[in-house]
Amino acid sequence: MFDITLGEWAALAAICLSTAMLAVLWLSPPTRAPLSTRKTPPGASLNQDPVFLFEGRELIDASAAARAIAGDSSDDVTWNTLREALLPNFPSFPPDPDQVRDSGRLSVPSLDREPPGEAMCEWIDGITRVHLRSGTPLSTVDLPPLAKELDILRTATNAAPYPAWRVDDQGQVTWCNSAYATLVRKVRGRDADTAETLFPEVGPDTPARRKQRQAVLLGPGKQRLWYDVWTIPQKGGHLCYAMDMNAVVDAEAAQRNFVQTLTKTFAQLSIGLAIFDRNRQLALFNPALIDLTSLPADFLSARPSLLSFFDRLRDSAMMPEPDDYNSWRQELADLVEAAASGQYQETWSLASGSVYSVSGRPHPDGAVAFLFEDITAEITLTRRFRADLEQSQAVLDALGGAIAVFAPDGALTFCNAAHRSLWGIDPDSSFAQYTVVDATRNWQDQCLATPLWGELRDFVSSRENRTEWQAEVRLRSGARLDCTVRPIQKGATMVEFTPALVPPAAVDTETGSETAAPAPTQPL
Repeated sequence: MFDITLGEWAALAAICLSTAMLAVLWLSPPTRAPLSTRKTPPGASLNQDPVFLFEGRELIDASAAARAIAGDSSDDVTWNTLREALLPNFPSFPPDPDQVRDSGRLSVPSLDREPPGEAMCEWIDGITRVHLRSGTPLSTVDLPPLAKELDILRTATNAAPYPAWRVDDQGQVTWCNSAYATLVRKVRGRDADTAETLFPEVGPDTPARRKQRQAVLLGPGKQRLWYDVWTIPQKGGHLCYAMDMNAVVDAEAAQRNFVQTLTKTFAQLSIGLAIFDRNRQLALFNPALIDLTSLPADFLSARPSLLSFFDRLRDSAMMPEPDDYNSWRQELADLVEAAASGQYQETWSLASGSVYSVSGRPHPDGAVAFLFEDITAEITLTRRFRADLEQSQAVLDALGGAIAVFAPDGALTFCNAAHRSLWGIDPDSSFAQYTVVDATRNWQDQCLATPLWGELRDFVSSRENRTEWQAEVRLRSGARLDCTVRPIQKGATMVEFTPALVPPAAVDTETGSETAAPAPTQPL
């Protein structure tokens, strides 16, 4: 029917083949280049904000600004990685793209309300579009340094051990670091909203750069967490920092309890206490000091200096009057120096008859403590006891018998004047201890031989069968003495020598024999 040449058949075949190839190229989908290969030329202006396109959770495309931010790792970006990167500034960013699909359009504001101030999430025909809105045009040259600096700043603030956050003029938290978020979760639970401030006293009227100590309750009736909060005013809000002060608060509470315990203890002491700090100001005193010195409480509460304190004592005659007042200040300086080295100890005899023992003791950090103790009763008792001893000694010295008293260990504790005169020895003149052995040895040297001295030594050291007994001894001069041994209180022994009632016998100086002396004549 048609007469077609061979050349025409060849041309027709070529046309059909070209048409088929064009149809295949037209109908097949375009191949996307990897995000890492789609670079924006350096220096090109980015007149659009970062935009990410997700199909499900996988990133399928990104704008030039988004690719510049993502860098070479943009091929590995998923919905989760983007959300983790945006959470510090967009804490309410949806965890799942299905939320965007359900709402159709979701606006997520940033904490600091500054560019990018909004993350717009939209559902468009199965594609989730995330648009980080920013009114500031950027360039590919500016983005990498800014991204690096932003990463450093985020790392620094999130690694800080102290909470940091920003509040707006309405008192809402617009930004916070990891330490603040951790504290919020610790106090309010894991799902707590970080937008609600944890420190309610921080607000628009908070003074600038002023430290405030505030407490955060872990729960009703539970532990308090104490922080020192600093606030720095900014445009549209305040930047706040908090420092953990629990250790300081606990130390202050322990110090207060310790001081209260010391105060109660000092209040019950009968010794007056006055502690002066390193500046020599009265830092601490107890009620006994008022009773002993009669100084007014208002004067002591005014923290007088050390010189004023002692001047007031002198004016009220509560210390000895110095002989030379001109040298009084120098003596007082020497007193303070001696007290600082712990060497000051004096006894004050007052005109009223009272006697005070005053001592100075060094305290830490250069402080000095003075102790005032009323020893009037002790001194009076000691003086009375000494007077009684002197009177007893005088009475015994007036006796005619020679008396010596030995302790249970054999030491001589007392002898009268007649004993010292008879035996020619004064035990008090020697520092060495005079014992019954020394005494019997002296007596034996001045008397004729007798077994009495050994028996006397045994009796002094014995604890049983202690009864009074008597024996006679003869001096080498021929005089006879009656030796009376009496046990007294606490195991002591009293030995008394008195002239014998029998007249002494005459001694023949040639033979050494004794002859009876004539009996004394009885009065008619």
